[in-house]
Amino acid sequence: MMLILLLTAINRWTARWRSERGQATAEYALILVGAAAVAMLLVTWVAKTNRISNLLDTVFRHITGLVS
Repeated sequence: MMLILLLTAINRWTARWRSERGQATAEYALILVGAAAVAMLLVTWVAKTNRISNLLDTVFRHITGLVS
C-alpha cells in the first residue's frame, strides 16, 4: 500500500513537472524575441543618429590626447 502511494505521488509530481517544462521554454522564447526587438530598435536608432561614431571619435581623441 505504501509503495502504491509513493508511486502515485511521484507520478503526479513528474506529470506536473513535465507539463510546466514546455511553458518555461515558451517564456524563454518570448523573452528572446522581445530582447531581439529592442536590440533591433536600438541599432536602427543608433544608425540613424550617428551616436556611435561620435562616441568612438570622442574616445579616440581622448586616448590620443593621453598618448601625445
